[in-house]
Amino acid sequence: MKQRTIVQALVLGLAMGSFGSAAFAEGPDPDRVWVKFKPGAKAQAEQALINAGARFHYRFDDLDAFAVSVPAQALQGLSRNPNIEYIEPDVVRHPMAQTRPYGIDLVRAPQVWSQGVTGNGALVCVIDSGIHAAHEDFQGVHLAGGHPSGWNTDTCGHGSHVAGTIAAKDNNVGVVGVNTGNISLFIVKVFDGANCGWSYSSTLVDAAQRCANAGAKVINMSLGGSFSSTTERNAFQNLYDNGVLSIAAAGNGGNTQHSYPASYDSVISVAALDQNKQHASFSQRNNQVELAAPGVSVLSTVPFESASTVVDGTSYIVSALDGSYQGSASAALVDGGRCLSTGSWAGRVVLCERGDISFADKAKNVANSGGVAAIIYNNVPGGFSGTLGSGAPAIPVVSMTQEDGQFLKGNKLGKTAAVSTVPNNQGNGYAFYDGTSMATPHVAGVAALIWSANPGWTNAQIREALAVTAEDLGSAGRDNSYGWGLIRADAALAYLQGGGGGDPDPVVVPPSNLSASVLKSRGQTTGVALSWTAGTASHVDVYRGTSKVAAGITNGGSYTDGYVGAKRERVTYQVCVKDSTSACSNQVTVQF
Repeated sequence: MKQRTIVQALVLGLAMGSFGSAAFAEGPDPDRVWVKFKPGAKAQAEQALINAGARFHYRFDDLDAFAVSVPAQALQGLSRNPNIEYIEPDVVRHPMAQTRPYGIDLVRAPQVWSQGVTGNGALVCVIDSGIHAAHEDFQGVHLAGGHPSGWNTDTCGHGSHVAGTIAAKDNNVGVVGVNTGNISLFIVKVFDGANCGWSYSSTLVDAAQRCANAGAKVINMSLGGSFSSTTERNAFQNLYDNGVLSIAAAGNGGNTQHSYPASYDSVISVAALDQNKQHASFSQRNNQVELAAPGVSVLSTVPFESASTVVDGTSYIVSALDGSYQGSASAALVDGGRCLSTGSWAGRVVLCERGDISFADKAKNVANSGGVAAIIYNNVPGGFSGTLGSGAPAIPVVSMTQEDGQFLKGNKLGKTAAVSTVPNNQGNGYAFYDGTSMATPHVAGVAALIWSANPGWTNAQIREALAVTAEDLGSAGRDNSYGWGLIRADAALAYLQGGGGGDPDPVVVPPSNLSASVLKSRGQTTGVALSWTAGTASHVDVYRGTSKVAAGITNGGSYTDGYVGAKRERVTYQVCVKDSTSACSNQVTVQF
């Protein structure tokens, strides 16, 4: 009866599209599942799936699992097959998105470059929408290869933006990434189409294993989904146990829900903050958030140019405002202040400061004055994106950073300005994006950067260094919005080199207030739920009696032990700072 209930729930979930909404007219395959077979039963399980009409996508011998599409009506029989351990949805994974970028300075990468550590020899794998390899800021960056065919192209720009934050070349054009040296990138393309769309957990596992096989020690995953997968969790734990550091986006829901793979213990979950080190309102908050990094108005590389501006022979990074007329104009540059009303701007390109009225009203004032184009620059540091809405005037309108706008106002008035909003879909584009997707490559880039100083360090050592040297933000110690805080490349490197790294929490406060309760479902015991006050350690060990049942897990303040004891059996639990037997919580005892 219990087994039938599980299968009915699985069938219902598939039928109702529980994978999430798709970005295309054709959504995710509703019949796609993970099938975990019992050890030694691969051949029998495979034959059973073939007999059921299954279509195979992946075979993972190390996980004793297949990813298949199988008719929903066949699930009942397959679930009762003695060679099959369990069946679960192959859940969907989505991309998480919305000069020297401010984030590079905020994570203190230049302080590491000054020590001669620039990422040389490191290999980072980016699992995303591919990369626009022809971009000017990737010339000279070693692309070690990728998968599948077409990995070196990018139809939506998300993967290129992520890769640029990690590795854009220091070449006097565009932007610079966290690593400026001879870092290598391996690219696995799991998203495609104009909107990136979606992929599956099995595709992600296959991608991550390809990363490891290519020799990558750091994997960047600016993606995620709302549903966990036992097989996917096992796969990332295997990668971590084999020395790989996986880093993923915490999610952009602005809530406390978990996103996966970020919320697996073996994966670093990254939250987003802005240039003022404030938590981004869209960034998810939960007990798996481990680190925070810049994720608001992050400037990086994209395949397309929505607009271009050249003033007095020099190009400036701009973006076309949504709804702007697509066209080009060239004329002398004039200062329009905040363009609050019409002015004497006939036949001129007008420089407008952001503020007081809408972008559309500024553009209309320029057009009604005979201006041929409008450049709206920010009234706070950095760039921005915006919209003109409907009824925009027939002139090109672009946005620009405060720094560039103020420079033009002070130095280039009267010079020829050429503005174009005609898109180029295979150009050397740059754009400001928001999202935990943008925060994640800052952490992946820093991990690779400091690891390049000593390839002999382990993934656990790199992870520990990033956590204990992070700048504590929000509540003291770890919290659900910032995790351990903003990563600091120079402090982490110093910590690893034995210099202490400016550890903001040199006194380790052990876990405390441990409580435990027996979990039940439909009258059956299913395990034990533990919760505690985290203290200041980044990772902890969980003990059941004298046995360590969880080693070095993220100190999120909770853990579920799947142990089911005998009737009236009493079991004692304790949580200790990783690798310590003295810095521990109180002991608690439960009775089954």
